[in-house]
Amino acid sequence: MNAVAHALLHSRLIRRLAIAVAILLFVLLAFYKFVYPVVFDAYIGKSNAPLTYESSQPLTPAQFDALAEELSQEARRTAAEAIVSETDNAFARLVKVEMLMNTPSFIREHEPTHLKYFREAGILQYEGPKTCLQCHATIQVQHHDGRLSRVDTLDDLVNSVHFKLQSDTGSGFSTVGYDGRLVNAEGSRPIPVGKINRACGIPGSFSWTGWAALIESRPEAAHGEIELRSEGCGQCHIGGNYQPASEKMMPIGDVPDVAKEGIDCLICHSGEYDMNQRYVIQDRVGLRWNQDRSLRAALTVGRVTTRNCLNCHQHNMGGDAYLHNEAAQALGDRHRRLLHSGAKRGNPFSPEDDVHAAAGLQCTDCHVPEGHKIPRGRMGVDLVANDLPDVEVSCVMCHTMAPHNRSEHRALLNGHLDRLACETCHITELQDQNVVLRDWVHPTWDAEEGIFTPTDVYRSGEVNKGFTFMWFNGNGTFLANALGNHPDGSDEYDPLMQQLAKIDDPEVIAAVRDKAIELQATYPDIDVDAYVRAATDPLSQLTPEQLAQRRAMIDENLREHMNEGTSKIYPFKLFNAMMYEDLGNQGPFGAMILPFDYKSYYETGDAAASVKQAIQDPIVQRMYQTPFKLYMMDEFMAYFGVADGWQTNYPLVEGELRGVEPRWMRQMGSLMVNHGIQPQGRDCIECHAPNGILDYRALGYSEERAAELEDLDIVTNLQPN
Repeated sequence: MNAVAHALLHSRLIRRLAIAVAILLFVLLAFYKFVYPVVFDAYIGKSNAPLTYESSQPLTPAQFDALAEELSQEARRTAAEAIVSETDNAFARLVKVEMLMNTPSFIREHEPTHLKYFREAGILQYEGPKTCLQCHATIQVQHHDGRLSRVDTLDDLVNSVHFKLQSDTGSGFSTVGYDGRLVNAEGSRPIPVGKINRACGIPGSFSWTGWAALIESRPEAAHGEIELRSEGCGQCHIGGNYQPASEKMMPIGDVPDVAKEGIDCLICHSGEYDMNQRYVIQDRVGLRWNQDRSLRAALTVGRVTTRNCLNCHQHNMGGDAYLHNEAAQALGDRHRRLLHSGAKRGNPFSPEDDVHAAAGLQCTDCHVPEGHKIPRGRMGVDLVANDLPDVEVSCVMCHTMAPHNRSEHRALLNGHLDRLACETCHITELQDQNVVLRDWVHPTWDAEEGIFTPTDVYRSGEVNKGFTFMWFNGNGTFLANALGNHPDGSDEYDPLMQQLAKIDDPEVIAAVRDKAIELQATYPDIDVDAYVRAATDPLSQLTPEQLAQRRAMIDENLREHMNEGTSKIYPFKLFNAMMYEDLGNQGPFGAMILPFDYKSYYETGDAAASVKQAIQDPIVQRMYQTPFKLYMMDEFMAYFGVADGWQTNYPLVEGELRGVEPRWMRQMGSLMVNHGIQPQGRDCIECHAPNGILDYRALGYSEERAAELEDLDIVTNLQPN
């Protein structure tokens, strides 16, 4: 074969190979785009469909102009009233406000900006992200290190924790598994994980089973009439579909376009967002959360404000029963959202209870966004994913390391910052409805709401009852236990065998006993003594072998991480819950928590039947199959402290639970509390007294040093250590 023929043949082979590769890529792309989503939906038993919202109504030009004038008047009046002195008499103040708000410069400065944009673009209907992206397809992001970048807006949002709820990145967590590994650290096999939540009865891994529910309540005031109520995880998340972003849990796959169209941009960006539009609706596909897509809400968009954040986050911080929770005053125009009487953290951010809120600071003054990524700080004791784990959010960003500059004792007070966090002195209490112990297994009838609710065995906002103090270096365990150690590095400080594993306050124990006796009237099988012991000494549920294994794992796996970095004493809210656990997947720190089906739980109060219903959800069934075991569950259980992997014995056999028992988690969670800051800190005597709020011996101080720290006269003449 001559050279020309050889070159021609070689060229043909190259072309054929290129064509074959192109065809293969086309087939793979077509499979990824069209076949995979269908297969995935079938596998997890979920559906996606185009979404419609009643509030998304087109206006006529005349209606638009009338609405624009109304919103302009409202915005200008609010701004003018904030400027005009309140010392003027009512008539003079009214005249000044009217004059100011109608001056041309004031109109230019204070009229909602999007009135002009919508009018010029001819937008007479808000249709969700589709409308926003007409102008905001990309955004410029300023990063904390000064860099500027331009990103795709929708992609930036879809890949934020606020949308996908979890992360599989190697730098998103400050969480250490009980096996001693930092979750998803470099070199490990990353798995998708988010929060593990004992407070809501549905662990974060199972948000599919409780995304949206309509509960038939029978409130006492309705005299037997049924009232449909809204409940579910989706009420506080920006995804508007029939389930969370399941696709983001997989190593491949994207959220379908119809799901992206359900993103609620306005709940974060609208100044006029109506929380009465947040309720569960049912259509031909299933249950999902409604949202405010009115043009009124769309025309008042702007930068995120504290009010926007608190639409969701006050539910977690102050709680639904908190007097100043504005969102809890707007429960829905129909299918009103259920109110939760107990607070998860009990540390609200509001002018009435936080000095920074009272000073007018916005959430984003500290949690400075980078596009749609919002930092929660470098420290985190729980498993909540963090979009910007390297960005600091702390008191010293504003107050420096020497914040006490007016007191005559400023040198001594500033010296405390080597050992104490600011919050330790400046969070003096939590809200009274702060839940410490919650029993999901023995629900109680709530006559006012007309539903069965989990029984809050103990609530308190008091120091050393609702919250306590622990050494913290910024890391936490897989089940939200603060890691840290006394600076001397000794083994005397032992919270996972002591403070977090036992309640020894006689008043708390007595309150738990009273509640157990009360529950026994409804649940005769309750052994009061055994109930009190398990609730206040959860390690009593472990065998001697499990206790020995726990001790060894703390010493061998966690002690090293406890000694990392610099530890300070921080306040931590305490929480534990009694739930149903799959004891076929358990270790010395706890077992796999099984979810409750909200509808059957709230309506019937049959907790076991509710678990049976929830675990029949396809996604839970898939979890007990080999693909999920290999993909993530073996790794998940390793972090959980279970060395022999995930056991796939499905815990429902012929309609009965197998290997499932009610248990208290083996240790309390210790949740960070950073809001509810008081301007006046604690008095010295509150800590430095024999009966002070700090248990120096439990914190690892020697008997001699503890005695010194309990004597205020000695302390004022010594440097802290």
